Amino acid sequence: MSNTPKVSLILIGPPGSGKGTQATRICERFGIPWISTGDILRAAVKAGTALGVQVQTLLSAGALVGDDMMIDLVRERLGRTDTAAGFVLDGFPRTLVQAAALDGLVAAVPPHALVLEVPEAELERRLTARRICTKCKTLSTSRSLYGSEAELCSKCGSILITRDDDNVLTIRHRLENYRTQTAPLVAHYQARGTLSIVDGMRAPDDVTTTIFKLIDSRRNGCATP
Repeated sequence: MSNTPKVSLILIGPPGSGKGTQATRICERFGIPWISTGDILRAAVKAGTALGVQVQTLLSAGALVGDDMMIDLVRERLGRTDTAAGFVLDGFPRTLVQAAALDGLVAAVPPHALVLEVPEAELERRLTARRICTKCKTLSTSRSLYGSEAELCSKCGSILITRDDDNVLTIRHRLENYRTQTAPLVAHYQARGTLSIVDGMRAPDDVTTTIFKLIDSRRNGCATP
């Protein structure tokens, strides 16, 4: 068995803070799975499963899925063999109830929490400009928020659309949820000495470099991010 410390991370940040971009890069470098609860739930909606039917209304309104449902989902996912070397959790935990449940699930190797900080005005600007490819699901930024001309994905050439939950009213509701329910997680992980805050306003490459340095520093010191 390898003595290399696991790379187990929790990415915390409001919608539009860049968690998806950074999660992809971390997972590619360290060969660990990206566990995005949002993607898992949207896949359930698309497949028309019983879970998906329950989730559809919540996602469209920008509301949060209940703690019990999310805890069960993550418990099953962390039990798979591909998490042996670590994982990146994106979208979980969102509440202190979920954080307490996760503490119990990974008590032997506590994950490190990385907080991406971005001002709310910038988050709203980013999210209203965000587009998703209808085919490959790549996220892009619209060249114009007001133009009616269709934009195409730079990766596969398919049409870009606005995600249902990227309208202004829903965005503001999601940010309010973050402030009232998820922001307290910062204190939770800070008290445990397993938290780092990263400036999400910098260029994505600079954010990635900072995160990699934090991970490598903790691994070299035999701590487990």
